[in-house]
Amino acid sequence: MNYLNKLERKIGKYAIPNLSLWLVVTYALGYLMMYMTPGIISYLMLEPAMVLRGQVWRLVTWVLIPPSTGNIFFYIIMIMLYYSLGTALERTWGTFRFNVYIFGGMIFTVIGAFVAYGFLSVTGGLTIGIGYYVTTYYINMAIFLAFAVCFPNMQILLWFIIPVRMKWMAYVYAALTIYDFVTTGAVGRISIAAALLNFLIFYLSTRNYQRVSPKEVHRKYVFKTQMRDAEMRHSGGVTKHKCAVCGRTEKDDPTLEFRFCSKCDGNYEYCQDHLFTHEHIKRS
Repeated sequence: MNYLNKLERKIGKYAIPNLSLWLVVTYALGYLMMYMTPGIISYLMLEPAMVLRGQVWRLVTWVLIPPSTGNIFFYIIMIMLYYSLGTALERTWGTFRFNVYIFGGMIFTVIGAFVAYGFLSVTGGLTIGIGYYVTTYYINMAIFLAFAVCFPNMQILLWFIIPVRMKWMAYVYAALTIYDFVTTGAVGRISIAAALLNFLIFYLSTRNYQRVSPKEVHRKYVFKTQMRDAEMRHSGGVTKHKCAVCGRTEKDDPTLEFRFCSKCDGNYEYCQDHLFTHEHIKRS
């Protein structure tokens, strides 16, 4: 990631430290606003049609909508979990890279919303209602998946009881995301893909592709060929089989079969022509 290193040297000083805390505060503020004024959510959603009509605040206020608006107890648990995961990622990657990851997901989500708007405009679909698909749920999902990639064997207590490794939880979340992607409509698919694009870029950029590169494959092939030729040269004229009567080996006739005689005293091997006709060797 040389481009990130260069970017960090230029604008790294502007990165927001402890970004996970700011996300938690944002979610809490949004949850409080919706609890006190339920109808306000319709003015916070990212509706591209409304943005193009001048309601530009929607480009930012959709982040106030928390990932879940259900039971307050589970909401608090979720907030605490994502805060701890985000903090751990920031310590692992550094403040700047974590900022890029989070804000990149948000920017991709906004772009995805306008792509969905353009798709509906061309196909004659209803362009109002896109905001219901644009949430921070998959932004937080990207945090969870990135943490699972970095710490696959770390255990968490599911429902505070069952110890589960992060990689298995990630598989479950990935399966649920794939199910949502398949069962939802075109707008939902665009929103999911856009929100998780930052994780896809992160995952692909951290893989080691050198072992499958054409240059590496050719190098391995040449190495194996050289080792095989060296082994053949080292063995020289040594053979694996030799008849104790006629002295023929597998080099004289590759179709010859050789067997050891169980009635001879010692390890004497005979070709197929002398296996049953030779005189058994007995030690006195």
